Amino acid sequence: MNNRPQRKKPDSFSHKWNSRDDEKWMERALVAAMDAATRGEVPVGAVLIQDKRLIAEGSNSPIGMNDPTAHAEIVVIRNAATILNNYRLAGTTLYVTLEPCVMCVGAMIHARIDRLVYGAADPKSGAVSSLYTIAGDGLLNHNMEISGLVLEHKCALVLKNFFAERRNNLKQLKKEKI
Repeated sequence: MNNRPQRKKPDSFSHKWNSRDDEKWMERALVAAMDAATRGEVPVGAVLIQDKRLIAEGSNSPIGMNDPTAHAEIVVIRNAATILNNYRLAGTTLYVTLEPCVMCVGAMIHARIDRLVYGAADPKSGAVSSLYTIAGDGLLNHNMEISGLVLEHKCALVLKNFFAERRNNLKQLKKEKI
């Protein structure tokens, strides 16, 4: 007999969205993602909103900070906690251009973020709906409302272009060595 809790489909997940605010804030996260790309970081950006006000924004920085945990979401959560002088970020919405990984979802749960809005799905490490449903599976002590695939095409295109350019640069380097 298996006594492990059964995973259930998240009640709080929706691929549907129609809020102009969601588009507005995702566009802001895309600007942060482009900033990461200019620094050679994987272009993922995030913003944290409370009461329709920007609290913090950031982008991927693991290379520049020599910190494997410096994902856009973690950077934003750390900045917001400092700004709000509280490690709990209740009443906030986090917008991020790529579906968060296990580490980032865990940090969001511990911070008690109320809502997550993400752009592109991440089939390789997504922990919201692609590989895992950690944020809304009902097994943890905090669940958040989730809206996915907001401006999905734009968010995915930023990543696709970044990696295409990186591959082209590698090809060019190989040609120059020959």
